[in-house]
Amino acid sequence: MNEHVQRLNRERRFLVLLGIICLALIGGALYMQIVLGEAPCPLCILQRYALLLIALFAFIGAAMPGKRSLTVFEALVVLSAIGGIAAAGNHVYILANPAVSCGIDTLQPIVDGLPLASVLPLVFQVDGFCSTPYPPVLGLSLAQWALLAFTLTAVLVPLGIYRNRRRP
Repeated sequence: MNEHVQRLNRERRFLVLLGIICLALIGGALYMQIVLGEAPCPLCILQRYALLLIALFAFIGAAMPGKRSLTVFEALVVLSAIGGIAAAGNHVYILANPAVSCGIDTLQPIVDGLPLASVLPLVFQVDGFCSTPYPPVLGLSLAQWALLAFTLTAVLVPLGIYRNRRRP
């Protein structure tokens, strides 16, 4: 197997790992919602959508045979991560400024009107407020962890492409 194919396979393995991590994060959010009783706010649900899109595009990209199609799905992963950065960044801001709210009355009908909210209401339906402070995990709020994860995704995927595709 030549070095070019090995590098593309490395990218594919990274995408599979990224997809698994995103699904695990959604699973963790569901655990916190169902078992710990932490109700998701509109921004939490938007972050779940971003994680789901990243996982979906990562898995499809990993299955693509060519470099060009792989790159298209990696770009979609990065765009989804940027959307997640916007939602998580706004959520971090709201938690830092409790007087500000995400506007459950404004965002709830929009988020609850998305198709997956009616198909999987337990996972994608709004039930809480963005300003609700939940206990931190290892010193960071859930929104801060999400912001970190989305930022790492938006940075590491292009770096991986650059590292794996540059000429030796």
